[in-house]
Amino acid sequence: MEELTHMQEIVKMIIDFGVQYSFQILGALIILGIGIYVAGWLSRLVMRLCEKKEMDVTLTIFLGRIVKLVVMTFVIIMAMGKFGFSIAPLIAALGAMAFGASFALQGPISNYSAGMIIIITRPFVVGDTILIEGVHGVVEEVTLATTILSTEDGERITIPNKHIVGEILTNSFENKVVEGVIGISYDDDPEKAIEIIREIIASSDSIPKEPSPQIGIEEYADSSINIGMRYWVPTKAYYQTLYAVNLAVYKKIKEAGITIPFPQRDVHMVSNS
Repeated sequence: MEELTHMQEIVKMIIDFGVQYSFQILGALIILGIGIYVAGWLSRLVMRLCEKKEMDVTLTIFLGRIVKLVVMTFVIIMAMGKFGFSIAPLIAALGAMAFGASFALQGPISNYSAGMIIIITRPFVVGDTILIEGVHGVVEEVTLATTILSTEDGERITIPNKHIVGEILTNSFENKVVEGVIGISYDDDPEKAIEIIREIIASSDSIPKEPSPQIGIEEYADSSINIGMRYWVPTKAYYQTLYAVNLAVYKKIKEAGITIPFPQRDVHMVSNS
């Protein structure tokens, strides 16, 4: 009997709450629904305008998210107002919490500050190849806290933004330079070897024509004339292109009758007889 009484009291409380706050709940849900739609619409509108202005992808995404966040903040405040909540104490409490948490969140806050600097100054954008503190890869995404890179092997590298700002950064844009050397005999014609290498690089579809490759005599070594070659390749196909070009150069050099020497020394035996 007591359980039945408790159930009746609970049902009565739910009915009273529904009767008293039904219009507030309905109004809050309507405000939230409209707010979510408007926030998404404005965010997409800002991103489309940025794309028409040919703004950077990273900055475009950032502005779209900021617009959505600002709109949703006002929508939530309006929805809370339907229940009679005063936002002044809430703002004061959040300020106090933020002040206390700032000491424990110095790392994340410094990442966010560095992220703002990266997004505003744009030392690199999505699609660029960067080298920072010995780590390199193609920029896939830049957020307020981190920068995400991807490699030719399919790896994802997440770098906290505070480790990027203020450090020496190399940006080679969408390509990466290949530097190779092949040695030929002093008895062979280096101009012929250079021409063979130039033709192989020019015939490769994966090697861009600009910047133009650089090929020439790099060093007069003990046993060989070293022919150096520098050319740019898409970062995501770096090793694939490097291995293919090296094999083609080796085969063509051999077919042309050019000798690839190996280190050797002349040993003279002196007799004391």
